[in-house]
Amino acid sequence: MSERNARKKILLVDDNLANLTMGKQMLKDDYEVYTMPSAAKLFEFLKHISPNLILLDIEMPEMNGYEAIKILKSDEKYADIPVIFITAKNDEASELEGLRLGAIDYVTKPFSAPLLLKRIENHMLMAEQKIELRDFNENLQVKVLEKSIQVFELQNAVLSTVAEIVEFRDHATGGHVERTQGYLKLLLDRMIREKLYEEETKDWELAFLLPSAQLHDVGKISVSDAILNKPGKLSDEEFAIMKQHSALGVEAIRRIKENTSDNGFLYHAEIFAGTHHEKWDGSGYPGGLKGEEIPLQGRLMAIADVYDALISVRPYKKSMSTEKAREIIVDSSGSHFDPAIVKIFIAVEEDFAAIAKAYHAKHGIVAA
Repeated sequence: MSERNARKKILLVDDNLANLTMGKQMLKDDYEVYTMPSAAKLFEFLKHISPNLILLDIEMPEMNGYEAIKILKSDEKYADIPVIFITAKNDEASELEGLRLGAIDYVTKPFSAPLLLKRIENHMLMAEQKIELRDFNENLQVKVLEKSIQVFELQNAVLSTVAEIVEFRDHATGGHVERTQGYLKLLLDRMIREKLYEEETKDWELAFLLPSAQLHDVGKISVSDAILNKPGKLSDEEFAIMKQHSALGVEAIRRIKENTSDNGFLYHAEIFAGTHHEKWDGSGYPGGLKGEEIPLQGRLMAIADVYDALISVRPYKKSMSTEKAREIIVDSSGSHFDPAIVKIFIAVEEDFAAIAKAYHAKHGIVAA
């Protein structure tokens, strides 16, 4: 027998002293053997030492083997300890009952010492392999999780880099992506807490959704610098070109999706890019969608995007105060914005204002 098995602990439970003595004599060269004269003594022993295997007699006074194994298997501290019944009962019904209750084997007396040792060795090996397989699966799960986190972080880094490139070209909107993410999170958290649009959001993976919002203006990368940074109001023709950034953003994201197999993180990004300029009354672009035809992501981003545009400096306007921005958002409920989400906005508006005021303070902006 190997050194590994010699260190393993076996607990032999039998009310017959001769059986305990004989069993210990048979096993002591290969295992560390403990003998117990009753099931009650077994449970006292288990408070102090956990064996690798229990050899359990069935016919014992006070508590028989069947009653004892029921208790063992119902307690998570002991449920994984393998149990072999050692008994004089050799009928099929008794054996089936023992196996049904969770025993791994059933050995009838009188038994052959070599046969019992071989059975114990095999069960010890299977138990060890089971533990090794469990540990392997746990380690594999950890590695898969670590890899998933690495992939997610890489995806998020790509999103952030693309968003930063867009912001770098649009000199007027520095920090817009970061602030709109903050506003969006405030709206989402409150909306979920109040169970608003619960059916629509129940399957959303928020870990993907918020980073995806960074790409809502990615289509601006295709708009010329002359229009993007014009120091004044755009002409009708220029505004028509600017409006194309929603459709161009969708096109760009779809091209990325076509060239990647794991593109779930772009699902929300495409919706944000294509629908954040739609309006509740149907007067928005690019699709002229109306009411709940507009995806919820677009209705949420519409408020975050407009609020940030209002409180920010642009070449053609000064920054508005948070109070004025709040007034415009509320007044546009039912025309530009989803009235239900405007109510959510009102509930978290002070937190919106805190983000805006931090931006004003950082850049020394005095809002009008």
